[in-house]
Amino acid sequence: MVKSNMTNFERELDQLKKDIIKMMILVSSQLEKSEVAFSNQDVAIAKEIHHIERRVDASDLSIDKECENLIALYNPVAGDLRLILASIKIISNLERVGDHADKIARYVRKKQIKNAYPKKLLQSVKLDVLFDEAQAMMEIAIQAFIEEDSAVAREVFAKDIIMNEIYSNAITQMHHYAEKKDAPTNQLLYLFSVINKLERVGDLAKNIAEETIFYLDAKILKHHKVKRLEDLENL
Repeated sequence: MVKSNMTNFERELDQLKKDIIKMMILVSSQLEKSEVAFSNQDVAIAKEIHHIERRVDASDLSIDKECENLIALYNPVAGDLRLILASIKIISNLERVGDHADKIARYVRKKQIKNAYPKKLLQSVKLDVLFDEAQAMMEIAIQAFIEEDSAVAREVFAKDIIMNEIYSNAITQMHHYAEKKDAPTNQLLYLFSVINKLERVGDLAKNIAEETIFYLDAKILKHHKVKRLEDLENL
């Protein structure tokens, strides 16, 4: 009976990881599409992002329930419990990334930006680079979770330093531009909001990487303990 329960538990843990990966792919697609929507002021893509957001929210609730059921039914310990606890935090961070992407798209969807941004302004704040770095950090965090590789997860931290430098420069450039007499105030506010959201996405990607390391370190420790037990049994 215990063996059967463990088998079911392992199967459900595997399904939990698969569901998280599906949610990761959805959120990643939101982020990618948000750049296209904002850069091209594409209302259709902005609406598509909002539809994806509903699926992300549903996934968040469903996976959270999965985690609650696993704890209630199996009373997991050690590495398995750390995986479930990390999963709860990972999906929370994913949901927030999706929110930021959806809010960027909302400016387009609601047609709140009336005029095209001057190319010189977008180049000075390196908006395309900010989008690229945010997406890269998410992709690395997702890769680390899928491959269960803490070394890959730590690459996000190096990327975060780069992201912070670009963000700091963007804010400085925004202040310089805002000092001009003919500066479009509303446009600058929306752009400032987008830049802040992308920086926050980087922080959330870092959080996901940290949670992945949290559970992988426990898994490695568990593996070493099992290995030592096997070695002792073979003496």
